[in-house]
Amino acid sequence: MSYIDQQRMRDFKSILVANRGEIAVRIIKTARSLSFRTIAVHSEADANAPHAQLADDSALLGPSSVDESYLHIERILQAARQTGAEAVHPGYGFLSENAEFARACEQAELVFIGPGAGAIELMGNKAEAKRHMTAAGIPCLPGYSAADQSDATLLSAAEEIGFPLMVKAAAGGGGHGIRLVEKAEDFPAALRAARAEALKAFGSCELILEKAIKRPRHIEFQVLADQHGNVIHLGERECSIQRRNQKVVEETPCPLMTGELRAQMGAAAVEATLSVNYQNAGTIEFLLDEEENFYFLEMNTRLQVEHPITEMITGLDLVACQIQIAKGFPLPLTQDDVACSGHAIEARLYAEDPVRDFLPCTGTIDLWRPARGSGIRVDSGIQTGQEITPFYDPMLAKVIAWGENREIARLRLIKALKQTRIFGIVTNKSFLTRILDKQAFARGATTTAFFAEELKARDLAKPHPDFELTAIAALLQYNLERRCAFEASVRVSPELLNWSSGGRLVTHYVYLSDGARVELNVSPEDETDYQVRGADHSLTVKLLNLTGEVAHVSIGGRRRVVDYSATSAGLIDISVEGESFRFQNQIAFPTSAKETGGSGCIVSPMHGTLLEFLVESGDLVKVGTRLAILEAMKIQHDIVAEIAGTVHAIHVAAGTQVAADDPLLDILPGA
Repeated sequence: MSYIDQQRMRDFKSILVANRGEIAVRIIKTARSLSFRTIAVHSEADANAPHAQLADDSALLGPSSVDESYLHIERILQAARQTGAEAVHPGYGFLSENAEFARACEQAELVFIGPGAGAIELMGNKAEAKRHMTAAGIPCLPGYSAADQSDATLLSAAEEIGFPLMVKAAAGGGGHGIRLVEKAEDFPAALRAARAEALKAFGSCELILEKAIKRPRHIEFQVLADQHGNVIHLGERECSIQRRNQKVVEETPCPLMTGELRAQMGAAAVEATLSVNYQNAGTIEFLLDEEENFYFLEMNTRLQVEHPITEMITGLDLVACQIQIAKGFPLPLTQDDVACSGHAIEARLYAEDPVRDFLPCTGTIDLWRPARGSGIRVDSGIQTGQEITPFYDPMLAKVIAWGENREIARLRLIKALKQTRIFGIVTNKSFLTRILDKQAFARGATTTAFFAEELKARDLAKPHPDFELTAIAALLQYNLERRCAFEASVRVSPELLNWSSGGRLVTHYVYLSDGARVELNVSPEDETDYQVRGADHSLTVKLLNLTGEVAHVSIGGRRRVVDYSATSAGLIDISVEGESFRFQNQIAFPTSAKETGGSGCIVSPMHGTLLEFLVESGDLVKVGTRLAILEAMKIQHDIVAEIAGTVHAIHVAAGTQVAADDPLLDILPGA
């Protein structure tokens, strides 16, 4: 190694991970495998989170709010000083693309495991990035990215570009501050909305305009760049299946990619990386139209959420590569050495409710058991008993499948999702399997229009349990309750578990299903067989086996495997063939005296911050009128009127933290 190369070497033995959740867990695992001492940081809400427990050391940053914890630069630097950290890995999100944070780490003599502040700053502003890439000869979409941000100038530019077009926040990412504008009359409202969202999310209301491409593919190239001028790409990832401009399912390679197109796009990705003097791991994102023309979209100056699929087909550990680059080592391979094998697909598991317009959900995880199997990888930062709070992004885990070809990977991922057990909180797990089951997905027709064109109302709807599933739930509740009673009475003989002096033991259960009251009676016939009767149905159910989390039953000779969780009396979650259902015995848990749905009492749908009210007392509203804006899990949600009437009383002030079901305002029905 030359003298110049030695000067670039940075020696460190400890790494602080300035992040949380699954990415913090993932980084800590690799760092520990390389014998680095690992340090986690956490907020008060994350004191017992898996990433804080996994690291060799940990430090409290502050309260649960991101502004006072994971986004507080000085507190992170203080944690580094307290724990003796020598390097910082930012993960993704939070401060990962914050040039000020990268500079602060360097000034504190901490090695920042990522690119230099200059590259972050340049690529962090979409307007600057687009001007730079245009000058570098990288194909860019027609648009406007100049400094003049007046409404008149932007409208003139929009008319020149032509509709439809995209209005985008120049700063930040994550799908915030983006609006698709189909026609000129919608442009002023889109400007106002994008500006407001951009200012709230990024502290800047600068916008750019881009020509909208109908049905494009969103293709990104993973790049690695060392401190010696070497840059390679590791192939492409197809990220077109998106909801609200955020990715949901990703795969590699792209189903329609040819060797010639990959060579062209890969060369452009490498050239774009070289043009900004980039170092470490990054991603060049492109839009690919139906004529296979590609256009630079943006550069992500960090590790991506979807990086595991690239690892699955290349065999590389990208976090390990990041660490080695930060230490000053040259890349371990050349472009010719990059070899990809098979196909990999990733699905993002979110705490959100597809039935309620993907509203993020909070609550306690009663059971978490990730899937296992050949070609399956699950990256998560959650555990059984963990509270999912409203303070952070709702992504819980990533389920990844590899296969020798795309169809094997697809089927493996569907099976893995169905075998993933998560109870106690609403997730998009079943919805993900429906995406993967779509014929359009199986054919590889995965454009950014996938959600709009392929998903129907039935794909979002939650299936309702039939009598057989309800009977299984009642049977399991019956047996669990009897076991609990038996264990509490040490003098009771096991032979008396199902015995009654009054004849056959009959236990009554009442469930609410889709608003209807379902009543069942469970009575044992012998040690294994049970009769379950309803108003119009009757079944004999044989209980073959009942363990702590899994039951095996037989109905009409058909054997069924049932995953379950029963964390409190009268409540049970079951999962059969990947579909999950919650049953609450109304005898044990009577319904509340006050029903608010469809009434004039408007309550908060979840924990969050009530940002502002859009109405005042005395205002007339109709069904669907926007009443207030709630911010939770980094997303703003509209609270709308469920009935027409007059706003009567407002119960909380703007800026107030509210809990799920807290009253927000009252509406007096009628015009």
